[in-house]
Amino acid sequence: MSATSAPRSHRSRIAAVVLLVPVLTALALWAFAWPAARTAPHDLPLGVAGPATATAPVQRQLEAHEGAFEIHRYADEAAARDAVEDRTVYGAVVVTERGPKLLTASAASPLVAQSLQQAVARQAGGTPLETVDVVPAAADDPRGAVLTSSVLPMTLAGIAAGAVVTLLGLRGARAVATLIAAAAAVGTVGALVAGSWLGAFPGSWWPVAAVLALSTLAVSAAVAGLAALLGTPGIGLGAFTMMLLGNPFSGASSAPEMLPAPAGAIGQWLPPGAGASLLRSVSFFDGAAASGPALTLTWWAALGLGAVLLGGALKHRATADAPVPAPAERETALAG
Repeated sequence: MSATSAPRSHRSRIAAVVLLVPVLTALALWAFAWPAARTAPHDLPLGVAGPATATAPVQRQLEAHEGAFEIHRYADEAAARDAVEDRTVYGAVVVTERGPKLLTASAASPLVAQSLQQAVARQAGGTPLETVDVVPAAADDPRGAVLTSSVLPMTLAGIAAGAVVTLLGLRGARAVATLIAAAAAVGTVGALVAGSWLGAFPGSWWPVAAVLALSTLAVSAAVAGLAALLGTPGIGLGAFTMMLLGNPFSGASSAPEMLPAPAGAIGQWLPPGAGASLLRSVSFFDGAAASGPALTLTWWAALGLGAVLLGGALKHRATADAPVPAPAERETALAG
Protein backbone atom coordinates (compact mmCIF):
# COMPACT_ATOMS: atom_id res chain seq x y z
CA MET A 1 0.00 0.00 0.00
CA SER A 2 1.35 3.41 -0.99
CA ALA A 3 1.77 6.34 1.38
CA THR A 4 -1.12 8.23 -0.25
CA SER A 5 -3.57 5.31 -0.19
CA ALA A 6 -3.17 4.72 3.58
CA PRO A 7 -4.46 8.18 4.65
CA ARG A 8 -7.34 7.83 2.20
CA SER A 9 -8.30 4.51 3.77
CA HIS A 10 -8.20 6.05 7.25
CA ARG A 11 -10.30 9.02 6.11
CA SER A 12 -12.92 6.75 4.57
CA ARG A 13 -13.17 4.73 7.77
CA ILE A 14 -13.54 7.86 9.88
CA ALA A 15 -16.23 9.17 7.53
CA ALA A 16 -18.08 5.85 7.72
CA VAL A 17 -18.08 5.98 11.53
CA VAL A 18 -19.18 9.62 11.59
CA LEU A 19 -22.10 8.83 9.28
CA LEU A 20 -23.02 5.48 10.82
CA VAL A 21 -23.33 6.65 14.43
CA PRO A 22 -26.04 9.28 13.76
CA VAL A 23 -27.96 6.77 11.62
CA LEU A 24 -27.91 4.18 14.40
CA THR A 25 -28.90 6.85 16.91
CA ALA A 26 -31.86 7.89 14.78
CA LEU A 27 -32.95 4.26 14.38
CA ALA A 28 -32.70 3.67 18.12
CA LEU A 29 -34.70 6.80 18.92
CA TRP A 30 -37.33 5.82 16.37
CA ALA A 31 -37.60 2.26 17.64
CA PHE A 32 -37.84 3.17 21.33
CA ALA A 33 -39.44 6.62 21.34
CA TRP A 34 -42.04 6.24 18.59
CA PRO A 35 -44.03 3.39 20.22
CA ALA A 36 -43.80 5.10 23.63
CA ALA A 37 -45.07 8.39 22.23
CA ARG A 38 -47.99 6.71 20.42
CA THR A 39 -49.12 4.41 23.24
CA ALA A 40 -52.92 4.15 23.04
CA PRO A 41 -55.53 1.45 22.42
CA HIS A 42 -55.47 0.11 18.87
CA ASP A 43 -58.20 -2.52 18.35
CA LEU A 44 -57.83 -3.52 21.99
CA PRO A 45 -60.10 -6.55 22.67
CA LEU A 46 -62.80 -5.50 25.14
CA GLY A 47 -65.95 -7.32 26.15
CA VAL A 48 -69.46 -5.99 26.73
CA ALA A 49 -71.84 -8.24 28.70
CA GLY A 50 -75.52 -8.06 29.49
CA PRO A 51 -78.86 -7.83 27.68
CA ALA A 52 -78.58 -6.41 24.18
CA THR A 53 -80.91 -3.49 24.88
CA ALA A 54 -78.93 -2.49 27.96
CA THR A 55 -75.47 -2.87 26.43
CA ALA A 56 -76.23 -1.09 23.14
CA PRO A 57 -75.56 2.45 24.51
CA VAL A 58 -72.34 1.30 26.16
CA GLN A 59 -71.18 -0.36 22.97
CA ARG A 60 -71.94 2.78 20.94
CA GLN A 61 -69.92 4.89 23.35
CA LEU A 62 -66.97 2.55 23.12
CA GLU A 63 -67.16 2.35 19.33
CA ALA A 64 -67.16 6.14 19.19
CA HIS A 65 -63.44 5.89 19.90
CA GLU A 66 -62.73 4.87 16.33
CA GLY A 67 -60.11 2.15 16.09
CA ALA A 68 -59.53 2.01 19.84
CA PHE A 69 -61.49 -1.10 20.84
CA GLU A 70 -62.44 -4.41 19.31
CA ILE A 71 -65.80 -5.15 20.94
CA HIS A 72 -66.78 -8.71 21.90
CA ARG A 73 -70.37 -9.38 22.97
CA TYR A 74 -71.20 -11.74 25.85
CA ALA A 75 -74.53 -12.79 27.28
CA ASP A 76 -73.68 -12.39 30.95
CA GLU A 77 -70.93 -11.73 33.48
CA ALA A 78 -69.90 -15.38 33.73
CA ALA A 79 -69.16 -15.56 30.01
CA ALA A 80 -67.23 -12.30 30.19
CA ARG A 81 -65.15 -13.61 33.10
CA ASP A 82 -64.29 -16.72 31.12
CA ALA A 83 -63.17 -14.56 28.21
CA VAL A 84 -60.91 -12.50 30.47
CA GLU A 85 -59.41 -15.63 32.02
CA ASP A 86 -58.85 -17.13 28.54
CA ARG A 87 -57.07 -13.95 27.41
CA THR A 88 -59.64 -13.38 24.69
CA VAL A 89 -60.24 -9.86 26.00
CA TYR A 90 -58.33 -7.57 28.37
CA GLY A 91 -61.48 -6.62 30.24
CA ALA A 92 -65.24 -6.39 29.99
CA VAL A 93 -67.97 -3.91 30.83
CA VAL A 94 -70.91 -5.70 32.47
CA VAL A 95 -74.20 -3.80 32.51
CA THR A 96 -76.13 -4.51 35.70
CA GLU A 97 -79.22 -3.06 37.38
CA ARG A 98 -76.97 -1.13 39.78
CA GLY A 99 -74.89 0.32 36.98
CA PRO A 100 -71.82 -0.72 34.99
CA LYS A 101 -69.26 -3.14 36.37
CA LEU A 102 -65.77 -3.37 34.92
CA LEU A 103 -63.84 -6.64 34.79
CA THR A 104 -60.09 -6.27 34.33
CA ALA A 105 -56.97 -8.44 34.40
CA SER A 106 -53.98 -6.53 35.72
CA ALA A 107 -51.89 -9.68 35.20
CA ALA A 108 -52.34 -9.24 31.43
CA SER A 109 -51.29 -5.59 31.62
CA PRO A 110 -51.50 -3.22 34.60
CA LEU A 111 -51.41 -0.26 32.21
CA VAL A 112 -54.37 -1.55 30.21
CA ALA A 113 -56.36 -2.29 33.38
CA GLN A 114 -55.76 1.24 34.63
CA SER A 115 -56.59 2.79 31.25
CA LEU A 116 -59.84 0.82 30.98
CA GLN A 117 -60.87 1.89 34.47
CA GLN A 118 -60.32 5.55 33.60
CA ALA A 119 -62.07 5.30 30.23
CA VAL A 120 -65.15 3.47 31.54
CA ALA A 121 -65.37 5.76 34.58
CA ARG A 122 -65.52 8.80 32.29
CA GLN A 123 -68.27 7.24 30.21
CA ALA A 124 -70.23 6.34 33.36
CA GLY A 125 -70.72 10.07 33.92
CA GLY A 126 -70.23 10.07 37.67
CA THR A 127 -72.04 6.79 38.29
CA PRO A 128 -70.08 4.69 40.81
CA LEU A 129 -68.03 2.12 38.92
CA GLU A 130 -67.45 -1.26 40.47
CA THR A 131 -64.16 -2.76 39.30
CA VAL A 132 -63.21 -6.41 39.72
CA ASP A 133 -59.67 -7.58 38.98
CA VAL A 134 -60.41 -11.06 37.67
CA VAL A 135 -56.76 -12.06 37.21
CA PRO A 136 -54.63 -9.82 39.43
CA ALA A 137 -50.92 -9.29 39.06
CA ALA A 138 -48.50 -10.71 41.60
CA ALA A 139 -48.84 -9.17 45.04
CA ASP A 140 -45.09 -8.53 45.17
CA ASP A 141 -45.10 -6.96 41.69
CA PRO A 142 -48.48 -5.22 41.25
CA ARG A 143 -47.29 -2.98 38.41
CA GLY A 144 -45.59 -5.79 36.49
CA ALA A 145 -42.23 -4.03 36.69
CA VAL A 146 -40.23 -7.24 37.08
CA LEU A 147 -41.77 -8.88 34.02
CA THR A 148 -41.24 -5.72 31.98
CA SER A 149 -37.64 -5.43 33.14
CA SER A 150 -36.89 -9.08 32.38
CA VAL A 151 -37.30 -8.68 28.61
CA LEU A 152 -34.07 -6.73 28.07
CA PRO A 153 -31.78 -8.99 30.17
CA MET A 154 -33.11 -12.11 28.44
CA THR A 155 -32.52 -10.48 25.05
CA LEU A 156 -29.01 -9.40 25.99
CA ALA A 157 -28.22 -12.85 27.35
CA GLY A 158 -29.35 -14.44 24.09
CA ILE A 159 -27.32 -12.03 21.97
CA ALA A 160 -24.25 -12.57 24.14
CA ALA A 161 -24.55 -16.38 23.98
CA GLY A 162 -24.92 -16.39 20.20
CA ALA A 163 -21.99 -13.99 19.76
CA VAL A 164 -19.67 -15.88 22.12
CA VAL A 165 -20.39 -19.25 20.48
CA THR A 166 -19.57 -17.69 17.10
CA LEU A 167 -16.41 -15.90 18.21
CA LEU A 168 -15.12 -19.03 19.95
CA GLY A 169 -15.36 -20.85 16.63
CA LEU A 170 -17.81 -23.50 17.82
CA ARG A 171 -19.65 -25.23 14.99
CA GLY A 172 -22.24 -27.90 14.36
CA ALA A 173 -23.49 -30.07 17.18
CA ARG A 174 -21.01 -28.59 19.65
CA ALA A 175 -22.38 -25.09 19.04
CA VAL A 176 -25.98 -26.32 19.32
CA ALA A 177 -25.27 -28.08 22.63
CA THR A 178 -23.56 -24.97 24.01
CA LEU A 179 -26.47 -22.72 23.04
CA ILE A 180 -29.02 -25.07 24.66
CA ALA A 181 -26.97 -25.38 27.85
CA ALA A 182 -26.49 -21.62 28.10
CA ALA A 183 -30.23 -21.00 27.58
CA ALA A 184 -31.10 -23.53 30.28
CA ALA A 185 -28.72 -21.84 32.70
CA VAL A 186 -30.16 -18.40 31.93
CA GLY A 187 -33.72 -19.68 32.39
CA THR A 188 -32.84 -21.22 35.73
CA VAL A 189 -31.16 -18.07 37.03
CA GLY A 190 -33.97 -15.86 35.73
CA ALA A 191 -36.65 -17.95 37.40
CA LEU A 192 -34.73 -17.98 40.69
CA VAL A 193 -34.24 -14.21 40.71
CA ALA A 194 -37.53 -12.96 39.26
CA GLY A 195 -39.78 -15.73 40.55
CA SER A 196 -38.39 -17.15 43.77
CA TRP A 197 -36.66 -14.03 45.09
CA LEU A 198 -38.74 -11.12 43.76
CA GLY A 199 -42.02 -13.06 43.72
CA ALA A 200 -43.10 -11.71 40.33
CA PHE A 201 -44.31 -15.03 38.89
CA PRO A 202 -46.70 -17.03 41.07
CA GLY A 203 -47.42 -20.65 40.40
CA SER A 204 -45.10 -23.44 39.38
CA TRP A 205 -41.41 -22.58 39.06
CA TRP A 206 -40.56 -24.94 36.20
CA PRO A 207 -42.82 -23.41 33.50
CA VAL A 208 -41.35 -19.97 34.19
CA ALA A 209 -37.80 -21.32 33.90
CA ALA A 210 -38.74 -23.15 30.68
CA VAL A 211 -40.22 -20.01 29.11
CA LEU A 212 -37.19 -17.89 30.02
CA ALA A 213 -34.88 -20.58 28.65
CA LEU A 214 -36.83 -20.91 25.39
CA SER A 215 -36.91 -17.11 24.97
CA THR A 216 -33.14 -16.93 25.42
CA LEU A 217 -32.55 -19.85 23.08
CA ALA A 218 -34.70 -18.26 20.37
CA VAL A 219 -32.53 -15.13 20.46
CA SER A 220 -29.16 -16.87 20.79
CA ALA A 221 -29.94 -19.42 18.06
CA ALA A 222 -31.03 -16.65 15.70
CA VAL A 223 -27.82 -14.68 16.28
CA ALA A 224 -25.57 -17.73 15.99
CA GLY A 225 -27.48 -19.01 12.97
CA LEU A 226 -27.14 -15.73 11.09
CA ALA A 227 -23.46 -15.65 11.95
CA ALA A 228 -23.00 -19.23 10.74
CA LEU A 229 -24.49 -18.31 7.36
CA LEU A 230 -23.29 -14.71 6.93
CA GLY A 231 -20.14 -14.61 9.00
CA THR A 232 -19.41 -12.06 11.71
CA PRO A 233 -21.84 -9.47 10.22
CA GLY A 234 -24.62 -11.89 11.11
CA ILE A 235 -24.03 -11.09 14.78
CA GLY A 236 -24.72 -7.43 14.10
CA LEU A 237 -27.82 -8.22 12.07
CA GLY A 238 -29.20 -10.50 14.78
CA ALA A 239 -28.43 -8.02 17.55
CA PHE A 240 -30.01 -5.19 15.56
CA THR A 241 -33.20 -7.18 14.98
CA MET A 242 -33.61 -8.30 18.59
CA MET A 243 -32.57 -5.05 20.28
CA LEU A 244 -33.92 -2.31 18.01
CA LEU A 245 -37.08 -4.13 16.91
CA GLY A 246 -37.81 -6.98 19.27
CA ASN A 247 -37.27 -5.16 22.57
CA PRO A 248 -39.17 -1.87 21.99
CA PHE A 249 -41.91 -3.59 19.96
CA SER A 250 -42.47 -6.33 22.54
CA GLY A 251 -45.35 -4.53 24.28
CA ALA A 252 -44.18 -5.95 27.61
CA SER A 253 -44.67 -2.67 29.46
CA SER A 254 -48.18 -2.13 28.07
CA ALA A 255 -49.68 -4.56 25.53
CA PRO A 256 -49.17 -5.26 21.82
CA GLU A 257 -52.54 -3.61 21.12
CA MET A 258 -51.33 -0.43 22.84
CA LEU A 259 -48.56 0.07 20.29
CA PRO A 260 -49.01 1.79 16.92
CA ALA A 261 -49.42 -0.47 13.91
CA PRO A 262 -47.55 -2.46 12.80
CA ALA A 263 -45.18 -2.35 15.80
CA GLY A 264 -47.39 -4.52 18.00
CA ALA A 265 -47.73 -7.27 15.40
CA ILE A 266 -44.02 -7.22 14.54
CA GLY A 267 -43.14 -7.45 18.21
CA GLN A 268 -45.17 -10.64 18.63
CA TRP A 269 -43.36 -12.23 15.69
CA LEU A 270 -40.00 -11.69 17.42
CA PRO A 271 -38.69 -13.59 20.47
CA PRO A 272 -38.78 -10.73 23.04
CA GLY A 273 -42.48 -10.01 22.48
CA ALA A 274 -43.48 -13.64 22.14
CA GLY A 275 -41.52 -14.47 25.28
CA ALA A 276 -43.25 -11.78 27.34
CA SER A 277 -46.69 -12.92 26.18
CA LEU A 278 -45.90 -16.56 26.90
CA LEU A 279 -44.55 -15.66 30.34
CA ARG A 280 -47.83 -13.94 31.25
CA SER A 281 -49.84 -16.91 30.01
CA VAL A 282 -47.99 -19.57 31.98
CA SER A 283 -47.58 -17.44 35.11
CA PHE A 284 -51.11 -16.08 35.55
CA PHE A 285 -53.55 -17.64 33.07
CA ASP A 286 -52.85 -21.39 33.38
CA GLY A 287 -51.40 -21.46 29.87
CA ALA A 288 -54.33 -19.74 28.13
CA ALA A 289 -53.38 -18.26 24.73
CA ALA A 290 -49.90 -19.77 25.06
CA SER A 291 -49.82 -21.75 21.81
CA GLY A 292 -49.14 -18.78 19.52
CA PRO A 293 -46.12 -17.30 21.31
CA ALA A 294 -44.79 -20.78 22.16
CA LEU A 295 -44.87 -21.72 18.47
CA THR A 296 -43.14 -18.45 17.54
CA LEU A 297 -40.29 -19.08 19.98
CA THR A 298 -39.98 -22.70 18.90
CA TRP A 299 -39.69 -21.74 15.24
CA TRP A 300 -37.03 -19.13 15.96
CA ALA A 301 -35.04 -21.64 18.02
CA ALA A 302 -35.44 -24.45 15.49
CA LEU A 303 -34.55 -22.33 12.47
CA GLY A 304 -31.61 -20.74 14.26
CA LEU A 305 -30.18 -24.08 15.40
CA GLY A 306 -30.76 -25.50 11.92
CA ALA A 307 -28.82 -22.59 10.45
CA VAL A 308 -25.97 -23.27 12.89
CA LEU A 309 -25.80 -26.90 11.75
CA LEU A 310 -26.07 -25.93 8.09
CA GLY A 311 -23.38 -23.28 8.37
CA GLY A 312 -21.05 -25.72 10.13
CA ALA A 313 -21.64 -28.35 7.45
CA LEU A 314 -20.95 -25.88 4.64
CA LYS A 315 -17.70 -24.73 6.22
CA HIS A 316 -16.62 -28.32 6.79
CA ARG A 317 -17.35 -29.19 3.17
CA ALA A 318 -15.48 -26.12 1.93
CA THR A 319 -12.47 -27.08 4.04
CA ALA A 320 -12.59 -30.68 2.83
CA ASP A 321 -12.86 -29.67 -0.83
CA ALA A 322 -10.01 -27.18 -0.65
CA PRO A 323 -6.96 -28.39 -2.68
CA VAL A 324 -4.04 -29.56 -0.59
CA PRO A 325 -0.81 -27.82 -1.64
CA ALA A 326 1.81 -30.21 -2.99
CA PRO A 327 4.96 -30.49 -0.89
CA ALA A 328 7.88 -28.55 -2.28
CA GLU A 329 10.31 -30.69 -4.17
CA ARG A 330 13.71 -30.94 -2.69
CA GLU A 331 16.42 -29.48 -4.74
CA THR A 332 19.20 -31.90 -5.55
CA ALA A 333 22.50 -30.92 -4.13
CA LEU A 334 25.16 -30.25 -6.71
CA ALA A 335 28.24 -32.36 -6.30
CA GLY A 336 31.61 -30.86 -6.05
